[in-house]
Amino acid sequence: MTMTEPTTGHALHPVREEEVHAVREILTEAGLLTDTVRCCYFGPEEPEKSVVLSSAPVDRRFRALLLDLPTGGSRDVVVSVTRSTVDSVTDLDPARTGQLPIIDTEFELIEEILSGHEEWRTALAGRGLDPAQVRVVPLSAGSYFPAEAGRRVVRTLGFHQEHEKDHPWARPVDGLVAYVDLTTHEVLEVLDHRTYPVPAEPGNFDDPAQTGPARTTLKPIEITQPEGVGFTVEDGLLRWQNWELRIGFNEREGLTLHQISFDGRPIVYRASIAEMVVPYADPSPVRFWQNYFDCGEYMFARYANSLELGCDCLGEIRYLDAVIADDQLQPQVLRNAICLHEEDYGVLWKHSDLFTGSHETRRQRRMVVSFFTTVGNYDYGFYWYLYLDGTIECETKATGIVFTSAYPGEGHPYASEVAPGLGAPYHQHLFSARLDMMVDGPRNAVDEVEAAAVPIGPENPYGNAFTERRTRLRTEGEAQRLADQSRARVWQIVNPERQNRLGRNVGYALYPQGQPTLLADESSVIHSRATFATRHLWVTRYAAGERYPAGDFVNQHPGGAGLPSWTAADRTVDGEDIVLWHTFGLTHFPRPEDWPVMPVDYAGFTLKPVGFFPRNPTLDIPPNTSGHCHHEG
Repeated sequence: MTMTEPTTGHALHPVREEEVHAVREILTEAGLLTDTVRCCYFGPEEPEKSVVLSSAPVDRRFRALLLDLPTGGSRDVVVSVTRSTVDSVTDLDPARTGQLPIIDTEFELIEEILSGHEEWRTALAGRGLDPAQVRVVPLSAGSYFPAEAGRRVVRTLGFHQEHEKDHPWARPVDGLVAYVDLTTHEVLEVLDHRTYPVPAEPGNFDDPAQTGPARTTLKPIEITQPEGVGFTVEDGLLRWQNWELRIGFNEREGLTLHQISFDGRPIVYRASIAEMVVPYADPSPVRFWQNYFDCGEYMFARYANSLELGCDCLGEIRYLDAVIADDQLQPQVLRNAICLHEEDYGVLWKHSDLFTGSHETRRQRRMVVSFFTTVGNYDYGFYWYLYLDGTIECETKATGIVFTSAYPGEGHPYASEVAPGLGAPYHQHLFSARLDMMVDGPRNAVDEVEAAAVPIGPENPYGNAFTERRTRLRTEGEAQRLADQSRARVWQIVNPERQNRLGRNVGYALYPQGQPTLLADESSVIHSRATFATRHLWVTRYAAGERYPAGDFVNQHPGGAGLPSWTAADRTVDGEDIVLWHTFGLTHFPRPEDWPVMPVDYAGFTLKPVGFFPRNPTLDIPPNTSGHCHHEG
């Protein structure tokens, strides 16, 4: 595709390699992409929702965040490939707006910068360590010191690696941290707080000498579909059973699902994981700042894995590649980044009737759309499930290696000892799902529904009664809510303009898992920067520019951006075009069983139809005809 050649296809079709090339050419010709400029983010600038729904002609636009390495100059640029134009250029003030994301080019500088710094080398020598055997991890700095405002800073911790195949996470060099300016390459400070012994035991989970011989008792499990898969996918459009949706991907959010509908009826216009934060609990002088926004600070989907059949995905699999851009704004094809397959999911419904003698069972099945990404020590899988009965589920799978520290001794209140002398600080994984709802149309509202006990009285003389309490959340201020599992609290997204055959509003209910929200103190820096994570639910009036719950530029932002800023207007959300923001996640007190590699831990939420269908929508599912299922007669 040349710059003058029109883009074809749907407005939300997946990014193509030629589009990345075109953006690079446009920016180069405009003098915005020079030898010293690097790309910190590249992704589709999706059209306004009303434009997409109107099926207007395609205007393919892309957003690029550009960093000039020698100066730290930062620009937010939007380009139209369709029209071969630079639509906007915004020069950013990092002291006010926050810094652009940290990129690979900068990661590669850190060890070189520190290896030549005398104070760092002296601190390692005092521990008997060769700097050449210490892997330095550059970590996002947060916003703690006024002197750092406007400077592009990372904080670095070291890990001892004895040989090329040795996993350094097993040997933290604790009590030592360096602050580095990525623009000037200055080491601003080396804090040598305390010398801890470097743990001696290796953590090489992929070394047979450590793991012992593989067990031989597992028998093969093969999943086959002799007649082929039951879904189709073409240019990002997925059709399966009664479901239809479009699949997108960008390096900040990873998977994005668009225009999710069932039997042609819209449910969700757009769904994604728009942010995640991992706050750590250790208040020590070298670790108090550990809070990572993996989406906004690292563009975590840049590191999406190339999935392998039989390892990451099992069965009859279809893979989709994803196209992103590297630091040089050259296209990078992530092979097999997205996995599509069907899964059997046990019993869908069943009844053996006392009076008629009927025995009926139907099996549940789900469509799976997933990807995995690796961010430093952790690996995250993001799975979206579509079920035959109209249910939508999102599940995250956290695995990989826990972030490690020294373990100071018995009774340390902020970390677990997972191996001799090796600590794993307590932490949380908090995700924000952005759910642009469209239940049977663009105007929706949210009811909080919960169980309520009824006191003994004339209408409840024996005290057995309980009922359902329903509260309409009418404004953005009212719609900042916490889950309450003791009351079975859910949030029903209803369409006040559409009623079912019983005269009630059609709807979908968000079922939260109700795990803890952000545990940091309300006066803390991280509370200000990750305010989205202090509530399980936020509801906002749709606005095209409100995309990320902690703001557009998270890295070193002082706080207050995103949801707290937007909801200050307290806009009405009753019968409007609304977006739900749902916080879910894990609070992790690591176990010895999580070391040296962590079995998957799960978190997620479910959207279930409530009055959306007139009755069970799976009555037409036929009995299983598998040879393994016995049918009388």
